[in-house]
Amino acid sequence: MASDDINQDDMADDWAAAMAEQADADEAAANPISFEELQSETNKVNPNPELEVILDIPVTISMEVGRTSITIRNLLQLNQGSVIELDRLAGEPLDVLVNGTLIAHGEVVVVNEKFGIRMTDVISPAERIKKLR
Repeated sequence: MASDDINQDDMADDWAAAMAEQADADEAAANPISFEELQSETNKVNPNPELEVILDIPVTISMEVGRTSITIRNLLQLNQGSVIELDRLAGEPLDVLVNGTLIAHGEVVVVNEKFGIRMTDVISPAERIKKLR
């Protein structure tokens, strides 16, 4: 429990620092530049920019088995034992999403009696950046 408190304090400090940086960024936003300009300027100064600034930012990773759409009427009728048909076939790979963005496909595995996912196909960083635009 004490380590959770320490982690929460560290996270609160990280968020406070991020908010301070955001305030500085808001001031700099008066003279915005395009992503391409930023990228070319960064490459001129340092061809291998340090990523340390972003490596500790928490993200949400989720695995999606499938999707479907149902009406609110049907949603309200769901109870224990109800079955919902998804848009995937049995055995198809799961989608691995980071903050809602597809980054890979994988398969379910069991490790030490816990579920896990083995990445079977990871989308290249270049393709992920293209999807963001």
